[in-house]
Amino acid sequence: MRQIPLAVRLPDRAVFASFLPGPNSQAFAYAQQLAAAPGAGLTWLCGAAGAGKTHLLQAICAAASARWRAGYVPLADVAALGVGVLDGLPQMQVLCLDDVDRVVGQGEWERGVFALLRELEEAGGQLVLSAQSPPALVPWTLADLGSRCAAGTVFQLRVLGEHEQQAALRLRAQLRGVELPEETLRWLQRRFPRDMRTLYALLDTLDEAALAAQRRLTVPFIREVLRARDPSA
Repeated sequence: MRQIPLAVRLPDRAVFASFLPGPNSQAFAYAQQLAAAPGAGLTWLCGAAGAGKTHLLQAICAAASARWRAGYVPLADVAALGVGVLDGLPQMQVLCLDDVDRVVGQGEWERGVFALLRELEEAGGQLVLSAQSPPALVPWTLADLGSRCAAGTVFQLRVLGEHEQQAALRLRAQLRGVELPEETLRWLQRRFPRDMRTLYALLDTLDEAALAAQRRLTVPFIREVLRARDPSA
């Protein structure tokens, strides 16, 4: 990739190939088009935790970086560093700011994001933002920023249903060369929170354990791994 600000490394698995669109096929198709030919403008992805916002932003950045100057900034992780983290970002042609609602209501941050948006648009760049709520429902301090965000392209991502979650987990496992039996899928969904962030993180942990032990991801093996990590589980 050409440039990732703040030395942020994108996960190898955060790509379009590992994203199951499900009910979010329109947003997914738009994101692919945006990564291929960004142009000037603003895109807003919103939805509940686990709906796929971070995955889609990182996939946009990963795909766009093959041809454009692209960057991904996780505001939930870097907001405490101050608005100075935005310095130098107007040079990007595709810039993804994740969890922008973490800085909403802070005047200095909102002015910084607004200035960044204007510079990007003037240079023909694309700003992609994510938040839990659509821009019209965000409690902005800077009304001009709120109106500009509301005028952009807005997609509301929906959380995957039970069967879609199973398909997403199978896809993730297949891309890693892992067999995920039906019984194991159902067991994971019964025992753990049904959001994809939790399930993906768990699958990654189990895959590493299975690789080290040269075992299949069966229910008995998963129980062994979980007991080893937490005897009270």
